[in-house]
Amino acid sequence: MNTQINFAGIKMKNPVTVASGTFGYGREYSNFFDLSKLGGIITKGTSLKPRSGNKPSRVCETASGMLNSIGLQNPGVEYFAQNDLPFLRRFDTAIIVNACGSSVDEYVELCKILNTLDIDGVELNLSCPNVKEGCMAFGNTYKGVRKVTEEVRKVLDKPLIVKLTPNVTDIASIAKAVEDGGADGVSLINTLLAMKIDVNSKKPVLANNMGGLSGPAIKPVAVRMVYQVAQAVNIPILGMGGIINGEDAIEFMLAGANCISIGAGNFMNPYTSVNTVIGIENYMKKHNIEDINTIVGAVEMN
Repeated sequence: MNTQINFAGIKMKNPVTVASGTFGYGREYSNFFDLSKLGGIITKGTSLKPRSGNKPSRVCETASGMLNSIGLQNPGVEYFAQNDLPFLRRFDTAIIVNACGSSVDEYVELCKILNTLDIDGVELNLSCPNVKEGCMAFGNTYKGVRKVTEEVRKVLDKPLIVKLTPNVTDIASIAKAVEDGGADGVSLINTLLAMKIDVNSKKPVLANNMGGLSGPAIKPVAVRMVYQVAQAVNIPILGMGGIINGEDAIEFMLAGANCISIGAGNFMNPYTSVNTVIGIENYMKKHNIEDINTIVGAVEMN
């Protein structure tokens, strides 16, 4: 069986990656399994300068999911390059850095630095729903997404993937902006903007009032959006949103995703990503599939 894929010019041994913000920079999960078993690692959102993030409380559980309002807390790209990247490069897996910013210029300056590092690609974060400035300001219009993508493309020679928010009216048109802006791939979906209220205090549970909903609760929405985007663009798709096992991953690939990411599932079980790799292989054996790439977009609509 062939589980190898080429996503946006990035070669991976299998189509399983881990979603930004759910895996840190890999250190904690390396205590559970060999990170080389993964197709790729997408780092926590990394910015030009360190960010402290939002005030607590920042995470809460919901039915079949979780809300987070971390606010892109991270130590900055300089710290990442000096401390986290050398650790990640110990493993035989693709390293993709999730890049976040508050202005077009900031995205550009960050990607100039990332272009000099030993990484396999950049995932441009235009989709965080719980940061007061940046991200959503660019990520919810065709014009905004295309502008940022085009400007970053000018300074980045490495594979460029743009991560989209689901909090838009027409996801297909936003994905088209990514393609028209010159990106090599698109990833979706990020979290759905949501809210939880403590009925006793009568106040929102999160200090930021609203946050991003992830986990199995959002999977049907994510599958639908991946399918819609697959019909609209010719660049490859990284699908995510509630995947916790091999069958979930296959569902996304049938909808049109070329590879997938595990997000909230990492919090439920630290072995979710490697178990998903095994689940994909078992599916391939059961259905006599020789090449995983042949199932991409193979859904038969009614």
